[in-house]
Amino acid sequence: MIDYTRFLSSTGRQLAESAIRRMGTVVATATDVVSFAPGYPAPELFPWDELREISARLLSGTDADTLQYGPTRGYAPLLDAVIGLSAERGITASRDQVLITSGSQQGIDLIARVLVSPGDVVFVELPTFTGGIAAFRNAQAQLVGIPQDDSGIDVDALDAAWQLERAAGKRIKLLYVIPNFQNPTGFRVGWMVAPPPLIERFETAKQSTDLTSGILDQHVVYEAVRRGVVRALAPKLRALYAQKRDVMEGALRAQIGSQLAWDSPKGGFFIWATLRSGCSDQVLLDRALAHGLVFVVGSAFFVDGSGHDKIRLSFSAPAIPRIEEGVRRLAIALTELLDHQGSSLVRGHGQATP
Repeated sequence: MIDYTRFLSSTGRQLAESAIRRMGTVVATATDVVSFAPGYPAPELFPWDELREISARLLSGTDADTLQYGPTRGYAPLLDAVIGLSAERGITASRDQVLITSGSQQGIDLIARVLVSPGDVVFVELPTFTGGIAAFRNAQAQLVGIPQDDSGIDVDALDAAWQLERAAGKRIKLLYVIPNFQNPTGFRVGWMVAPPPLIERFETAKQSTDLTSGILDQHVVYEAVRRGVVRALAPKLRALYAQKRDVMEGALRAQIGSQLAWDSPKGGFFIWATLRSGCSDQVLLDRALAHGLVFVVGSAFFVDGSGHDKIRLSFSAPAIPRIEEGVRRLAIALTELLDHQGSSLVRGHGQATP
């Protein structure tokens, strides 16, 4: 049998599968699994009618450019729309500062490939996005984790880490932080805003990966922005996610109680919970899988080896009855684990008694 691993580059050898995508594979190959793993949007609010109408017009055959190759920089009307959206968020941009990407992950990857050299220090939050960890590790960066407080990244800890790395003679390249309640959100069409010299380099790097993001997708997104579909949908999404968050929190309090601790999220898709009982995130996941529940272990988001006392529970995609059922399964798994730990401790003490 041929050992194909001998053909791998050093980068190919160090590639690690995303913990989030790995849980997605589990869900795809199993039956009756409740998934609290990926941060998927709520399918019940997909704007089917609006997107169907947009797609019908785009595919009417009146504009061949809809299905044609396009510029790497992006579909010009969408670039202008991004400039308008950025202005609403207090960011002044022009066309030469914008690049359309295939989702946020490509943007992160381009930043890593263009800006980071092997051995460069990249500061990241604890926890941080697994996709960011993968992109920077692929670029052979040295990742240094910075803890967070209630307001975000701990600036005092950041300053201390900066001083420490500089004193060690390290080259500090960038700080990667995540807005939007610790979730890099967006369509599979995303965008970057940066100074023109950097955008030029990102554009050149993008040409070697996909030449251009999907033109049909860009047309659909542009029309959705132009027609106000995204703006009209946002309040409905916020209300639904708040409702699902409340359902998950209520179920956790009722069925698990003090064994988990968390700060109620004011937005986003996730509850980050801390295990108070000394349990390991991976051991609990193994128990949960046996009961048909998946979540993402907290340690997957920490670059310093910590986070094993944390789990990430996504409430955005499951229907409300499935959220309640998933918490029930989590409670069973945690109870079994605690009972097992308790019996092991008693046996251990018994063996140690003369």
